[in-house]
Amino acid sequence: MNTIEAIRTRRSVRSFSRKPLEQGILHAVLDTARMAPSWANMQCWRFIVVTDAATRKIVSELSFVAAFFEAKGYQSNPAQNAVAEAPAVIVLCADPYYSGEMGGKQYYMTDTGIVAQNIMLAAHALGLGTVFVGLFYARKLHELLYIPESISIVGLIPIGYPNEPVTDTPKRKPLEELVFYGKWGE
Repeated sequence: MNTIEAIRTRRSVRSFSRKPLEQGILHAVLDTARMAPSWANMQCWRFIVVTDAATRKIVSELSFVAAFFEAKGYQSNPAQNAVAEAPAVIVLCADPYYSGEMGGKQYYMTDTGIVAQNIMLAAHALGLGTVFVGLFYARKLHELLYIPESISIVGLIPIGYPNEPVTDTPKRKPLEELVFYGKWGE
């Protein structure tokens, strides 16, 4: 699969099969992650790969998304279920010290956004599914996974084999609505 095809066909997967991930395929995905560009090549990202089912369940219960859906009276939430069901969850962290800051903007968020895209595209190219989960109780995750206070947790990426093929194409705005040439509005 070429890069453009991977970008066009990747979808968020929220239901995973019970098939375990081979260590080699997970390693291949993580190896592509480390190749992402970053501020001054500082490579601020760190990954915690959670494979233990009991720990994944706790991680799923620590998502804000879970709390939101619970508060609204819903029985379950697909993103929360994905964290619990997937054979692995990559906890994407960053050390802000190893990333730039200019004009009040901390670039570790940009760096980890790029690395997350590498993870999701590599996983898709290898027949795996992912979804990015960005809402969670950070303090409790820090405690659960022994993450130092100086490290920021940026997101959770459940990863595994999709339960079924995901073929729906989300609606996208036409390019004409998104691109201006020369000046805003032109």
